[in-house]
Amino acid sequence: MDKVCKEVVIAHCGLICSACGAYLKSKCRGCNSDKPMFRKCPVKKCNLEKGYRTCGDCTEFDDVRRCKKLNNFISKIFGFVFRSDRIAKVERIREVGYDQYSNENS
Repeated sequence: MDKVCKEVVIAHCGLICSACGAYLKSKCRGCNSDKPMFRKCPVKKCNLEKGYRTCGDCTEFDDVRRCKKLNNFISKIFGFVFRSDRIAKVERIREVGYDQYSNENS
């Protein structure tokens, strides 16, 4: 049986864009595209300014929970509504690296 390979698109905050309903319905092409869901995302802006792929590359915070761009009231509501945990995702990227993280989410 052939395995269907799909590209894993990782958002700046560590979430998997390619697993999102908006991405799958072509309403969003991920935060690295010209058609992101949230054009003024402070996490994306910070990553681009610092040259990071994701918050997993950040060296400013040993504990990403201290970052108020990534971990704030709005992100907590987002996480609750969409049942997502950006902090855990970023920590996993730091722990295993991008290749393994992508493999785990493909």
